[in-house]
Amino acid sequence: MTLAISPAARTALADWLAHLRALDGAADNTIKAYTTDITAFLAFLAGHRGGTEGLAGIVTLPQTDMRAWMAHERGRGVGARSLARALSAVKGFTAWVADREGLDATAALSTRAPKFRRKLPRPLAEDAALEVLATVGDDAREGWVAARDTAVVTLLYGCGLRISEALGLTGAAHPLPDVLRITGKGGKERLVPVLPQARDAVAAYAHLCPHTITPTAPLFRGTRGGPLNPRLISASMERVRARLGLPATATPHALRHSFATHLLTAGGDLRTIQELLGHASLSTTQAYTAVDTARLMEVYARAHPRT
Repeated sequence: MTLAISPAARTALADWLAHLRALDGAADNTIKAYTTDITAFLAFLAGHRGGTEGLAGIVTLPQTDMRAWMAHERGRGVGARSLARALSAVKGFTAWVADREGLDATAALSTRAPKFRRKLPRPLAEDAALEVLATVGDDAREGWVAARDTAVVTLLYGCGLRISEALGLTGAAHPLPDVLRITGKGGKERLVPVLPQARDAVAAYAHLCPHTITPTAPLFRGTRGGPLNPRLISASMERVRARLGLPATATPHALRHSFATHLLTAGGDLRTIQELLGHASLSTTQAYTAVDTARLMEVYARAHPRT
């Protein structure tokens, strides 16, 4: 696919990605997704316009060509959400090149993204979340593995961590302090209060863990002593949701959603929840308002007297 991209465009793409990584702190997965999106876009242009495009041709594309690319993507089965992400990447790259080259990218940048309905987070009910914490280790063959899985899911629900953030902790975090400094997406740091239950769960795991916990090594270990694979926590969640009769949406990440939703239900304000979750935009956190409203309407529908 790179053969359909001009050397100038290939260099510009590499420079833009380096800019995102160095100055904006873009995550590796983001860089990988943007690389795929832009490369596919440039390859389409080569076929659509009959040859590789230079930077000026890419930046000054008319909307007809942008719409042709979007129609092509939809035709090969790309969903509206994925296409909106790809368009955002294309616009970001185009705007950066236009600014650097002194070109006008108005037409390309004014292309509208396809509409799609954002999926609401699917939290667990409070009692279900507590049952998960109480039983997630029941199927473990060894006591320290049960304590480990319990500690991880307690951090997800009790502190609102992402699974990558919990498994990214090193032995230096033990014993857990009153406040954890977490480095999240894009290298963004945040402070997260630690509940006594989370501290106790991690302490119980550390006491039973057969592997030496050192400040620079991962806190959570696999059975052979290496870093804990997140798939093992997902597998534990699969077993516990089957045992408790929970839906397929009861994943490790759903515990983070549950943390946010239950805080909101208890009266937490959105700005505080945004900071605790490490969301870059308040609009992301506002999804939990819709969840809370939806749950309220369900209760209302069940309880309201009908005539």
